[in-house]
Amino acid sequence: MQFEAVIGLEVHAQLTTASKIFCSCSTAFGAAPNTHVCEVCMAAPGTLPVLNKKVVDYAIKLALATNATIHPVAVFARKNYFYPDLPKGYQISQYDLPIATGGYIQIEVGSQTKRIRLVRIHMEEDAGKLIHDEHRPVSFVDFNRTGVPLLEIVSEPDIRSPEEAVAYLKKLRAILRYLEICDGNMEEGSLRCDANISIRPLGSKELGTKVELKNMNSFKHVQRALEYEIRRQTALYLDGKEIIQETRLFDVEKGVTVSMRGKEEAHDYRYFPDPDLVPLKVDDQWVEDIRQTLPELPDVKKERFMKEYGLPAYDAEIIISSRHLAEFFEACVKIFPKPKIVSNWIMTEVLRELNREGKEIHETKLTPELFTELLKLLEDNVISSTAAKKVFSEVYKTGKRPAQIVEEQGLRQESDEETLRAICQKLVKEHPKEVEKYRSGKKGVIGFFVGQVMRETKGKANPKVVNKLLTELLESE
Repeated sequence: MQFEAVIGLEVHAQLTTASKIFCSCSTAFGAAPNTHVCEVCMAAPGTLPVLNKKVVDYAIKLALATNATIHPVAVFARKNYFYPDLPKGYQISQYDLPIATGGYIQIEVGSQTKRIRLVRIHMEEDAGKLIHDEHRPVSFVDFNRTGVPLLEIVSEPDIRSPEEAVAYLKKLRAILRYLEICDGNMEEGSLRCDANISIRPLGSKELGTKVELKNMNSFKHVQRALEYEIRRQTALYLDGKEIIQETRLFDVEKGVTVSMRGKEEAHDYRYFPDPDLVPLKVDDQWVEDIRQTLPELPDVKKERFMKEYGLPAYDAEIIISSRHLAEFFEACVKIFPKPKIVSNWIMTEVLRELNREGKEIHETKLTPELFTELLKLLEDNVISSTAAKKVFSEVYKTGKRPAQIVEEQGLRQESDEETLRAICQKLVKEHPKEVEKYRSGKKGVIGFFVGQVMRETKGKANPKVVNKLLTELLESE
């Protein structure tokens, strides 16, 4: 029997506002525990929340970018549960009247394009963070994160594989980063994902028992956790055992999911409208003002890059994955109008360094001016492709001009035909056996001679010129 997975994702995006959602405390990451707190976010008696307008602006931005319906009235609700990192004993969230519903995110997996529908986008406050002592049976709580603004984005169960789930997450993160409302850093917890997953026999329309997965803080972990859970549920189904509705944690070290608790339903949280916050009214003008600030979004940019610059879909998809990288590409093409060459170098040398350091292009010393100067030196045969990679590495690290590095390190390519002809003639004369092999039809022997020339010139000879000269010499009797 074959099965298919039915997956829905709940993503929490931490917003890049300077202050929290209901008070003026800082949202900066990495501060000493319990230093970004006040009476409001610590729930002192008599304090009242005041909504941060920027949070609403950001929610409207995301709703517009995902084609969601923005509602004229949104209501904040209290989500009641007890946990040590929740000072009030409830979380201010939204329930039956969120700011936006519907919409979709378009993903591509292989050659297939698919729309993943959204259920809702709503605003809420974050809880604190528990820190467990490794040596004693105690935990500490840091309330700095309490009250930090979040958008929760809930998808329909339209996802059918771990690969689709990762593609959806990557596209959502790209949209959030293009809008500049969330930095998308999963490792720091500013983008968090829970998955609801069930399996069913292929062709069945009935939904299976849903299991919630938590503790997935990277794309790789999301994929591994879903793959394991699909295998686990399939094995239970085939053995005739019950799949229990529960919340499970992903154990990164072992690559398995483990039971955490029974899955709560909405009624367990006893939602009711927050009496301290009046209903939020969002008029058409507010929405229109926000619409005017929207940047060109990833899908539109990808289509334009393919049409305007002739990039293949794969290249365009990688380059538009980051707004900063896409802007860097366009700035380079304005100076050096050869899009495919720029794209090839970005996708190999540039991304290798960025991935190694975990940085965005604007956080490095590499500028479009430096990068295109290097490409021009390569195009003009001033340096070889091997030397160009060496120069690039130095430019990336130091921010020095490529031409300066070429001169300092003696990397200028030798292209003078008279100089190279003399070396080629000498080598042909010194290796008569190899010459005979070439002339008897073993044309690959030319590679031997090219290697000898490179050794003589310490790798500085222009290989195109060398090949041309050697061919002329070896073809002449």
